[in-house]
Amino acid sequence: MTSSGTTAAFPDKQETARIVSAARISRGLSWKSLAEELDCPPVWTVAALLGRHPVPQDKAETACRLLGLGDDIVTALVAQPYRVADPALRSDPTIYRFHEALDVYGAALKELIHEEFGDGIMSAINFRLSMERHPDPAGDRVVVTFDGKFLPYQW
Repeated sequence: MTSSGTTAAFPDKQETARIVSAARISRGLSWKSLAEELDCPPVWTVAALLGRHPVPQDKAETACRLLGLGDDIVTALVAQPYRVADPALRSDPTIYRFHEALDVYGAALKELIHEEFGDGIMSAINFRLSMERHPDPAGDRVVVTFDGKFLPYQW
C-alpha cells in the first residue's frame, strides 16, 4: 500500500500533487520555505512538486523528508511528467487571467520579439520564470517575469 492509499508502485503526478499539497499544509510549510530548503526558484519548486517537472532524486528525497512522505512519492516526483494542458484549469480565475493577458497581448509580444530579435521564438525549455509582489498605493502589484532564450528559426 502506498501513501496515497493505492496499490500501484507509485501514484500518478496528479495524485502526488494532492498528497504533497496536503502534507505541506498539514506541516505548516510555505512553498517559499520548501523552495529555500531545496535551493530552487519558488515558481519552479511549486511547478515541480505539483507534477509539471521531473524532480532530481536528491531534491525529491529532501522534499519528501520535509513533508513526511515515503519513497513512493519520491519515485513519483522523479518520474518524467506528461505535459498536457488541462482545460479545466483555464476556468480558474487566476489562470484564466494569464490566458486573457496572452489573448490580448500575445500578438503584440510576437511582433515585438520579431522586430527586436528576428524570426524566431522565446524558448519555454531554456526558461526562467519569477513572480514578485510590488507594493503600490493603489493596491499591491503582481509582477511575473518570463525569461526565455531566443531561438531563431533556421531555414
